[in-house]
Amino acid sequence: MALKIRLSRAGSKKRPVYRVVVADSRSPRDGRFIEKVGLFNPLLNKDNKDRVQLDQDNIKEWLSKGAKPTDKVAKILGAAGLIPMPAQGNNPKKAQPKKKAQERLAAAQEASAAAEEAPAEEAQAEEAPAAEEAPAEEVLAEEAPAAEEAPAAEEAPAEEAPAAEEAPAEEEEKGEEQVGDENK
Repeated sequence: MALKIRLSRAGSKKRPVYRVVVADSRSPRDGRFIEKVGLFNPLLNKDNKDRVQLDQDNIKEWLSKGAKPTDKVAKILGAAGLIPMPAQGNNPKKAQPKKKAQERLAAAQEASAAAEEAPAEEAQAEEAPAAEEAPAEEVLAEEAPAAEEAPAAEEAPAEEAPAAEEAPAEEEEKGEEQVGDENK
């Protein structure tokens, strides 16, 4: 017969209290047990002395007889100093960020990479004008004649404006003819 020291649930709905019991490993969780050796109330604060109540003499006796504690009970007994504290298992998949968080991290890395490239490009752009000062003067010379042509371009739309005003009047006359056709 394999003996386990495990938790057995008691208490009402949404108000759990667990008994620390020694039971046959084949019996159900809340079913038959051999002996009650403690009490665990997870609703109390961790620093509350009533959270865990253990009968240490009985637990040591059952451990010497070969009873194996479950993972949660092993942590409780380790905290009480009855057995060495069990090693915490490392679950790397559980510790990784989920899908949306990974997408946000990737977007943030791309943005930071782009931000790092932008200052490098600006530094290169500052060095480049010193070598390209002559073409910049040519561009300014080309812009000057364009400025002289601009007033002539402004006068042209003024000439077109009266023609635009005449067009709606013609459309109104056509519209009246169409209305007259529909009444016939």
